[in-house]
Amino acid sequence: MRVRRPRHAGRNTARTTAIAGLLLLLAACTGTQQPPQPKPAAASGNPGDPTDLRGVCPATVVVQTQWTPHITVEGGMYHLLGANPAIDADRKRVSAPLVVRGKDTGVTLELRAGGPAIGFTQSSAQLYTDPGITLGVLGGMDEGIQMSATQPTLAVMALLEIHPQIILWDPATYPTFNTIKDIGRTDTKVLYFGGNTYMEYLVGAGLLKRGQVDGSYDGSPSHFVAAGGKAAVAGYANAEPYIYEKDVPQWGKPVKYQLVYDAGYPNYGPPLVIRPADKQKLAPCLRKLIPIFQQAQVDVLAEPGPTIDLTLRLNQAYKVATQYTRPSSEFSVQQMKALKLAGNGPDDTVGNFDTARVQRLIDITRPIFAKQNKPVKDGLQPSDVVTNDFVDPKIGYRAG
Repeated sequence: MRVRRPRHAGRNTARTTAIAGLLLLLAACTGTQQPPQPKPAAASGNPGDPTDLRGVCPATVVVQTQWTPHITVEGGMYHLLGANPAIDADRKRVSAPLVVRGKDTGVTLELRAGGPAIGFTQSSAQLYTDPGITLGVLGGMDEGIQMSATQPTLAVMALLEIHPQIILWDPATYPTFNTIKDIGRTDTKVLYFGGNTYMEYLVGAGLLKRGQVDGSYDGSPSHFVAAGGKAAVAGYANAEPYIYEKDVPQWGKPVKYQLVYDAGYPNYGPPLVIRPADKQKLAPCLRKLIPIFQQAQVDVLAEPGPTIDLTLRLNQAYKVATQYTRPSSEFSVQQMKALKLAGNGPDDTVGNFDTARVQRLIDITRPIFAKQNKPVKDGLQPSDVVTNDFVDPKIGYRAG
């Protein structure tokens, strides 16, 4: 509920106080309740304490996530929710004090489910629909490039170093396939989600043929099963390999795959973004908040159990159609480590961006979006879509 601010607030304090007292008296007599009042801004905290966010961050830090609750992308944020979080099952939101290793930061963290919870609206669009959202999580760095001219975003942290997008196939049916390029040497049908930019790259680069790709895929394993393994399918390295082997009894066998990243599409995993116009206003907050998020990404992989418990609980409360399970979540953690989806990149820092890599992605996607009549911002540079200003270079995953 949005509460309107009185037009003459502060003009006559005594009269306002008297009216408020009268309204409270009437409410007590009639049994009616006053509408909820806006949460006051947090009092100023200790500027020398990196975990004290009072006075520098909004009283409630609202994050629009890119999908339903899961440990893979936003696991670090769910890890930061304090005990006994408030769950709004109808609106598919959860909030709690933002807690760092047992210490309350003085602000609330609210995580809003994305994907089916918001009608599959892109987070970049949601940021411009609802000004109350502090940060959003895009589907990938290519989304930020795609929307740079119309709904620009500035990425302040890469939640995954490598995007988990894959193309998978049945190794028994196609024993000679080792890469996506091997698929393209045949006429094997490739099912994918229509609109995924990486597919235009794979076709344009000659790795796959236009005639063999089919964008009608809706994510259901039934298509792969019905084809008897004679089609290749798009998916995610942290999910589909487990699903096909363990959760689909009609298949129940291992699959083989290649990361789209390894086929030459240098997409970062979902990035955490702000509206560029908010950078100056949010800068004091982000200087403290982003290092907290960095450390949380490291901590949650070291001890994922409690966060898996919470995400499973949330999916049950939200009545998510495809329920995650503990084993599938544990598999996701294993894949994030084994494939270095969650990693430091070429340095010792988690969450920062390599601007040369971002430039390569811009160079790849610019002609794709132009052909789709969705041209990117004129003269687009990496600094228009990413910044490392708030990332702490000392925080990263440690070897072993």
